[in-house]
Amino acid sequence: MVKRLLAATILIAGLATAALAQEAKQNFTLVNRTGYLLGELYVSPSKAGDWQEDILGDGTLEEGKSKNIKFSRSNRTCIWDLKVVYEDDNSSAVWHDIDLCKIEKITLKYNRSTEVTTALFD
Repeated sequence: MVKRLLAATILIAGLATAALAQEAKQNFTLVNRTGYLLGELYVSPSKAGDWQEDILGDGTLEEGKSKNIKFSRSNRTCIWDLKVVYEDDNSSAVWHDIDLCKIEKITLKYNRSTEVTTALFD
């Protein structure tokens, strides 16, 4: 009985570890606190020559909403660039060399008086 209990405990611990291992370290949540609708969102490795695919696709990210960004666990790169494009005027904001292995949440804010978009990294 003790052996079965021990084996079950080891199996459960192993499954929990495997589930955690399947999550990529780079996964993060993007929060839009800009006051504006975001029409495009790009996340590319810092060494990439282009922005790749718009993560939002045909969608948008509304003010006050968040988007969970998930990576393939085969992706080992930690340093990424982020670009957002505003829906209303196609202006954009870009951040380089973000260590997504150390960040779980990025909150975007826009200052109307300075016309600058900032990112808070948590």
